[in-house]
This record gives sequence, C-alpha cells and structure tokens, in this order.
Amino acid sequence: MNRQRGLALSALLLWGVLIALVSILAIRILPEVIDYYKIRQAVKAVAADAGGKTVPEIRQAFGKYIEVEHVQSLAPADLDIFKEDNQVVIAFSYEKRIPLLANVSLLIDFSGSSTGRSRGQ
Repeated sequence: MNRQRGLALSALLLWGVLIALVSILAIRILPEVIDYYKIRQAVKAVAADAGGKTVPEIRQAFGKYIEVEHVQSLAPADLDIFKEDNQVVIAFSYEKRIPLLANVSLLIDFSGSSTGRSRGQ
C-alpha cells in the first residue's frame, strides 16, 4: 500500500499565517530594541568619560550621543545620575508602547545602567 507523505493545504496555510505573524512582530519590535542598545552604549560611554563632570555636563554629553544616533525614546532629563563607590553611575528606565493590530499594543519596559545592572538590583 502506498501512503502519501507531506503537509495538507490547511497545515501549510496555518504555518504561513504563523510565520507571517511572528515576522510582523519582529519587524515592529526590532527598531525599539536597537534604540535600547544605542542608549545603553551611549550611557556606558558617557559614564566612562564622566570623571569630574557635573550632572548638566553629563546630560549634555548624553544628548549629543543620542542626537548623532537619532534616538528619540529617551531624553537627557530622563537619566538618573548618581555616585556609587566613588564612580559615576548613569541609570535609565522607560516604557515603549508598540501598536500591533487595531487596539492591540505591546508594552515593553526598558531599563539599564552604566554598570550593566538595573537600579533596583
């Protein structure tokens, strides 16, 4: 007896829809994740060069970094700048709402610091 092997048309359509949804989700989220990594890199670079600078000077330096990188998710005023173990630490936290479909959105909480850990840790 000869048995057929392979996918039925309904299974093929189901997989096609699933792959399309995952692709759309990735396309919507990827720019925000890239912005987060640009912000994190800028925070680390500014903190490494913050020795002897005032808080307004640190905010201004961060503003220049994000202006060059075209990041609009976070403003210099949103930074939390403090000293820990005689070292300048720059922390940030923000939310990004990504519209997906009709009235469905995805909310992502981004946070980080120049030390690589969140402020609450």
